[in-house]
Amino acid sequence: MRTIITLIALSFALTLTGCSSTRIAIGEAFGHAKREQLVDRVEEARDGQEAAKVQFASALDEFLALTGTDGGDLEAAYKKLSKQYDRSKSKAETVRSRIRSVERVADALFAEWDKELGEYSSDELRRASERQLTETRDRYDELLGAMKRAESKMDPVLAAFGDQVLFLKHNLNARAIASLDTEAANLEAEIGRLIAEMEASIKEANAFIDDMK
Repeated sequence: MRTIITLIALSFALTLTGCSSTRIAIGEAFGHAKREQLVDRVEEARDGQEAAKVQFASALDEFLALTGTDGGDLEAAYKKLSKQYDRSKSKAETVRSRIRSVERVADALFAEWDKELGEYSSDELRRASERQLTETRDRYDELLGAMKRAESKMDPVLAAFGDQVLFLKHNLNARAIASLDTEAANLEAEIGRLIAEMEASIKEANAFIDDMK
């Protein structure tokens, strides 16, 4: 009964504060170790990048379709493109949030692991655990680097895409479409680089998950 009350109290605290340390503590209270939580957060970040990759590709298709027309209903075209931009921003925010969540759990895991090295009475076991910690941390650093490289490519794409949407909003005419066409190749190249980095990050995430399991 006391355990249940404790868990309810922790859950209530999380609801009020949204504190990441409280969230991690609740997971552990339910028997979900930090190592397992890290794997879960990496899976979520990977899935977020996969969804963002699909969305950015969809936004590019919409943009290229628009530049390949003679105009048509420009108001409707603008609304479609604006929705794609908003969805892309939302997916990007999800990716950023999930990467931060990975970092928080990893920091907690490694801090606890490092502290507990001093609790060993066996030098041999302590050294073995220390080697494992170093290897896991190095592997994690590779993963985080890949995630952040992909993350850094989102801002230039969103900035370029946002400029095109805003320009179209202010210039709903055939000349505006012709002007967008000159930027299509640049945007396509930016999104291509972003997707390549995301695919590399997703590959790193899958390898990290396999190693941790």
